[in-house]
Amino acid sequence: MSGIANLSVMYKRNLEAQISALIQKYRCLTLIGPRQSGKTTLSRKLFPAYDYYSFESPDVRALFEYDPRGFLGSIKEGAVLDEIQKVPELLSYLQEVLDDKSDARRFILTGSNNLKLSQNVAQTLAGRTRILQVLPLQRNEIPSRVRAKTLLESLFYGSYPRIYDENLDPTTWLGDYFQTYVEKDIRDTVNITNLGNFNRFVRLLAGRVGQIMSYSALGGDTGITQPTVKSWISALETTYICFTLQPHFNNFNKRLIKAPKVYFYDTGLLCYLLRIRNLEQLDIHPLKGAIFENWVIVETIKHFFNQGEEAPVYFWRDQHGHEVDMVLDKGDYLDLYEIKLGQTFQKEFVKNIEWLNRLLNREGGTCIYGGAKKIQLGKVTVSPWDDFL
Repeated sequence: MSGIANLSVMYKRNLEAQISALIQKYRCLTLIGPRQSGKTTLSRKLFPAYDYYSFESPDVRALFEYDPRGFLGSIKEGAVLDEIQKVPELLSYLQEVLDDKSDARRFILTGSNNLKLSQNVAQTLAGRTRILQVLPLQRNEIPSRVRAKTLLESLFYGSYPRIYDENLDPTTWLGDYFQTYVEKDIRDTVNITNLGNFNRFVRLLAGRVGQIMSYSALGGDTGITQPTVKSWISALETTYICFTLQPHFNNFNKRLIKAPKVYFYDTGLLCYLLRIRNLEQLDIHPLKGAIFENWVIVETIKHFFNQGEEAPVYFWRDQHGHEVDMVLDKGDYLDLYEIKLGQTFQKEFVKNIEWLNRLLNREGGTCIYGGAKKIQLGKVTVSPWDDFL
């Protein structure tokens, strides 16, 4: 990647301000996100005086399991407790500590299993912790001297910090990452007896990025049942590999598509799963536009998560083929976005925004495109790919 030098730095994360403010209100914060997204680095950077324990280590798990109260009692000022999904019973003991009003110690919990961890935390530590989601780097979190200079590089390299920090080949690192994920996290989440079949399923799913999800068609292509398809997609969502984007519903007196679309949390990993091995292959790949759409949607989701907010991100499509790629529900207002890879703006890029505006009797919207020039067309903004946020 042009311009990349070896970095041994701790990135300044946009979520830092939220964490620093929230730890004044909560004695416990829970950071969840994919493996290698920077949760541990972020926690140890902001709380260097806290004790650190990773429950990935069998020794640390054994120490806790031998004497849970003694383990927590040995902590002085506070602690970063890493990968807590490995010891779900920790939360009950921690509840006792957090309920003691004379105890001023603070705790940062991290984990990489969204569903299981969130459910356990919500049930056991309700009202005692705040859950924040930490995804891989947002583009503006990557130092400019190593940040991808072109759109294709941004899509291909993805956002995992170690690729930039250690100047790693993304295909090699992401291959190792995915293999580790399959061998560890997925087996902890769902019972899969045939890992080869599961790998094939994930690659077929990647080939449907940005498309309306058909569970029966994907099951037929993979040779598995529809309930298994749903179970495996749920496992992929739980472990932050992919997510389903839901359609936005409103009373338009139109028949709307109700099935979700599928996207991936990192476009570098998506490229790996699509067997894209270099920028030249990406440049001619038929899914290049869908990969760009994926990148824009995930950057938007990161923006909300980094403010400590849920991401009100949807798409809109009716059964006549009218579609707006991204809709942000602001409560009393819908922000409309079209996402187009072309570097030269064409009026056709905004036709669906204009169509939905007429239906809503309103104006406005944004087209995010692969070009470099910002353009204003009445109330519609045409924004370059690297400046839309």
